Amino acid sequence: MIGCLIGEVLALEAPTVLLNVNGVGYEIDTPLSTFCQLQKTQKVTLWTHLVVREDAQQLFGFIDQQEKVIFRTLLKVNGVGPRMALGILSTLSVDLLIHTIETEDINTLIKVPGVGKKTAERLLIELRDRFKALANTSTSANSTAPQIQFSANSPVAEAEAALQSLGYKPAEAQKAVAAVKAEFTESADLIRAALKSMMK
Repeated sequence: MIGCLIGEVLALEAPTVLLNVNGVGYEIDTPLSTFCQLQKTQKVTLWTHLVVREDAQQLFGFIDQQEKVIFRTLLKVNGVGPRMALGILSTLSVDLLIHTIETEDINTLIKVPGVGKKTAERLLIELRDRFKALANTSTSANSTAPQIQFSANSPVAEAEAALQSLGYKPAEAQKAVAAVKAEFTESADLIRAALKSMMK
């Protein structure tokens, strides 16, 4: 099992990071909470979870260990796969997710793309006890990490692509980004603002 990777960021294409580890490039899918803290040439440690299937092997990476723990906890819920777990962590911060489960806020959960009412109810039931043990864990020490800088595509295009990777429809992603693009110029800021507006 690959527990973590330490290397240099070679490329960023939401939500995938290409990480150079001693000359080997690893493609790692990340939640946008992690993705938006990375920039090219940055030296970084990503805590990883490897998913092995018959047709593919996928690496998922996180900027801090708490996100990895939450991701693995989500995977234990019936009907929640890696993509949905990644979408949940991209849409809701760890603290907000824990609070949502504790307060049984089903309305917040169903705003996550791909999460319907039945799945939300299952999340509330299965995660309640598990999250009680995680509620007091410390938040990431990397909250001041530098923000991502895009070069190949426009910030608007990158933000729209990032939202679509979560499961939002192209029209939804375009509308959300268009509503905030006058206020922000960086892709990471656009992504966060668009996600926030979609959760209202």
